[in-house]
Amino acid sequence: MGALSGTLVVSIEQAVAAPLCTARMADAGARVIKIERASGDFARGYDVAASGDSSYFVWANHSKESLVLDFKQADDAALLHRILNKADVLVQNLSPGALSRAGFGIEQLQQNNPQLICCEISGYGDSPAAKDLKAYDLLVQAESGLVAVSGGGRIGVSLCDIGAGITAYTGILEALIARSKTGKGSTVKVSLFDVAAEWMTVPYVHAKYGAGAPPHTGLSHPSIAPYGAFETSDSLLTLISIQNEQEWVRLASSVLSLPSLLDDERFASNSARVLHRGALEASMSEAISQMTADAFRAALGAASIAYGAVNSVDELIQHVALRSRQVSNSRGELLTLPAHPVQGKNQSVTVPPIGAHTDDIRREFAVD
Repeated sequence: MGALSGTLVVSIEQAVAAPLCTARMADAGARVIKIERASGDFARGYDVAASGDSSYFVWANHSKESLVLDFKQADDAALLHRILNKADVLVQNLSPGALSRAGFGIEQLQQNNPQLICCEISGYGDSPAAKDLKAYDLLVQAESGLVAVSGGGRIGVSLCDIGAGITAYTGILEALIARSKTGKGSTVKVSLFDVAAEWMTVPYVHAKYGAGAPPHTGLSHPSIAPYGAFETSDSLLTLISIQNEQEWVRLASSVLSLPSLLDDERFASNSARVLHRGALEASMSEAISQMTADAFRAALGAASIAYGAVNSVDELIQHVALRSRQVSNSRGELLTLPAHPVQGKNQSVTVPPIGAHTDDIRREFAVD
């Protein structure tokens, strides 16, 4: 029995953001009815990497019930209204205004069901100048400046979609708590751009009030040094992170055997080391390049200095810290995927085929 057991969620969703939000709700025990067109959520066709299913879809759509209907048709619209009259939460990420134009405006839905919580996930929110812009993940990465601060390329996962989905989940949980006190539903609005812009607060502050946004520094931290990747004699990269002066002393003396660095005024504080990063990293690289990765990492561990390997995805699959769970895709094939990040929520789950629950749901919500 999860925390959301007994909660009925209706999701008119596609792509990643809304499906990930409702997948988290399903993991918490909610019943999630996913509304799909006859051809299915288009994310089902993104790829076939998950033994014939889309990798995106199996990740964000397990434990849901798939109901195929066309709410532009009168009978199906009436069915959807009957379901929503009994629902606790509606989540939708259609284009702005699409659901209202189809006769499902939030005000009317909440008049019919005052306890209904409605969550809208959009690209740019309600800004008149931007609300009609197409908003897919990479476009928002670029518009928000995330691409600029990360080196000019796409961040390798759908970061804005993921952030919006998890933020929406948080907002819905807050709305459910508020409803338990007031007895009334509410509306939660989240946009991909708002999430990305809020994450950009630190470079934003530097750009607006400081000396300018920090430049992209690759595998180095823009405001801490040394904090970056160094190559060892076996051509492997190891990231190290120095957080205080005590760690800097241990790194220079115990790990690098370069106590002379501690007497160099250029490296006497973090600010000084950032200012003279090039000279610092040149001295460090010369010493580190004489060690193997195993020897370097062992020395870092002995000195209680944080470090990490710069791993490939294949190395992630073999990582000692990786937890996993079993997911049965829509074809019934068993996959092993990374676990839910909250421990204790890693039971085996199943991804529904298109319309797998249509007949049962139509019977359940039929007119008496």
